[in-house]
Amino acid sequence: MFAPIAAQAERPETNTFAEQLLENHNDARDNVGVPRLEWSQRLARQAQSWAEQLAQEGRMRHSTHEQRAQAGENLWMGSAGYFGADVMIGSFVDERRYFRRGTFPNVSTTGQWSDVGHYTQVIWRETREVGCAVARNDENDFLVCRYWPAGNTYDRPVY
Repeated sequence: MFAPIAAQAERPETNTFAEQLLENHNDARDNVGVPRLEWSQRLARQAQSWAEQLAQEGRMRHSTHEQRAQAGENLWMGSAGYFGADVMIGSFVDERRYFRRGTFPNVSTTGQWSDVGHYTQVIWRETREVGCAVARNDENDFLVCRYWPAGNTYDRPVY
């Protein structure tokens, strides 16, 4: 029914896909001048477990704060086998078109922080680590990225 995409939780220097995921995150962070993220195998393993759960269920939903040990989380879903890391992370980064610099949650030109929430997590200054994983079912790939420490904290600047 579902299958993890091989070795997503490995160190990025031994896994081209993980390396691309990390690089796409860091490109967005470089663009706003915040420190680059490091890959976390611990977060990637947690993300893999949740991605497999989503693939099994065949639907998107965030884990609870307790399930992800207070880490931040971004989710993406698309047709199985059709999209690369650049498109997956690019969908988060594309939200920048609605972003306005400020104190969370007042960071969106639309007035809805949820319109930029994936992007703000990617570029959140205080976040230092990321780990991502993908699992696939018969129809879709499910990407889960976990972030430590979590971003999108009320009354804090994004960067």
